[in-house]
Amino acid sequence: MGLEEEIESIREEIAETPYNKSTEAHIGRLKAKLAEKKEKLENQSSAGGGGGYAVEKHGDATVALVGFPSVGKSTLINALTNADSETGSYEFTTLDVNPGMLKYRGANIQILDVPGLIEGAADGRGGGQEVLSVVRTADLAVFMLSVFEIDQYERLREELYNNNIRLDTEPPSIHIRQRHKNGIQVNKSDSVSLDENTIKEVLRQNGYVNAEITVRGDPSIDELVDGMMDNRVYIPSMVTVNKADLIDEDYLPTVHENLREHDIDPEECIFISAEEEKGLDGLTERIWDELGLVRIYMDKPSRGVDYDEPLVLREGDTIGDALTKLGGEFEDRFRFARVSGPSAKHDEQQVGTDHELADEDVLRIIKSR
Repeated sequence: MGLEEEIESIREEIAETPYNKSTEAHIGRLKAKLAEKKEKLENQSSAGGGGGYAVEKHGDATVALVGFPSVGKSTLINALTNADSETGSYEFTTLDVNPGMLKYRGANIQILDVPGLIEGAADGRGGGQEVLSVVRTADLAVFMLSVFEIDQYERLREELYNNNIRLDTEPPSIHIRQRHKNGIQVNKSDSVSLDENTIKEVLRQNGYVNAEITVRGDPSIDELVDGMMDNRVYIPSMVTVNKADLIDEDYLPTVHENLREHDIDPEECIFISAEEEKGLDGLTERIWDELGLVRIYMDKPSRGVDYDEPLVLREGDTIGDALTKLGGEFEDRFRFARVSGPSAKHDEQQVGTDHELADEDVLRIIKSR
C-alpha cells in the first residue's frame, strides 16, 4: 500500500470512529499517525522536485492574496501597487507569482498575487503545493472572495489547513523534554480537557518513549498534534469581498447572511470593486492594522527628524529590535536612546534596549565613540 492509500485509509478510520472519552486516545494516535504520513509524503514530493518554493521577501511585510481563479486578484494588485516593479515575477513550473510593492504610511508592503487556487491544491493539483508554499512565507493572508461566491471561503481555508497553515491562532502551549528513562510523564494545567492517556498516545506515535510534556491552555487533539510537528506556520488573515459594485442594494442582506453562515462577520469584511477601484483605501488601512506595523521617525544628527522614510517595525518591538534592523554600528556602538512620542513618559526620555516603541515615536540613537 502506497503512502496516499495509507493516508486515505487513516482518514476514513478517523471519520468512522465516534468521538468520546473512550475513543479519544485512539483518535489521537490516528491523527498523529496521519500527520506523520502526510509529512513523509510531503518530504518525498519535495525530494522529487514537486515540493515548495520560496519567494524572496522584500520590504517591511509580505501579504499573500488568496483566492480561486478569476476572482480579480490581478486587477486588485495592479490597482494597489506597481505589479511590474523591478522585483519581477517568481517563476514556477507553469505558475507565476507576481509581486507588487504597496507604499503606505512610509512602509513598503510586498503583495503577492498568488495564482488562483483550485480544490486539491494541498495534494498537488494544478501546482497547488508550490502556490501554497508561497502563502506560508507571508505575514498576512488576505482571502479575496467574489460577492457571488462566498462559499469559496471554507474551501480555501481547508486547502491552507491541509498545507499546515494555521490561521488566526497561536501555537499551542506545549513543552517537551526528552529523558533517558521512566517513560512519559504528563504535566497539564487544570484547563486541559484532553485525557492524559490521549496525550501519551500522541507522543508515542511521534516517537517519544521517555519524555516529560507540559501542556497548558485547552488544546484539541489536532492542536496537540500540531504542537509536535515543526512544519506548521501561524499567520493572521482577513477577508475582502470583490465585485461589490455588481450587486443591487437589496441583495446586500443576502451577502451578509452568506458571510455569517461561514462565521465571517460582515462588519469585519472589506467590500471592494477592484475593477472600479472602490473601497481600496479601506482595504489598505485594514491591511496595515492587521500587520501591526509601527512607524519610528529617526532623529538624525545635524539633519533633524526624518518623517519621510520612517523605520518600520511591528507592534511590541523594542529598541533592541530597532537596532537589529538598523544593524552595523548602531548595534555595535549603542550606548542608549532618547525617545519622544506615544511610548515615552516625557520628551527625550532616556531608554535602553528593552524599551517598547509605539507608532510615530521619534528615536535618537546615542552611540559610543
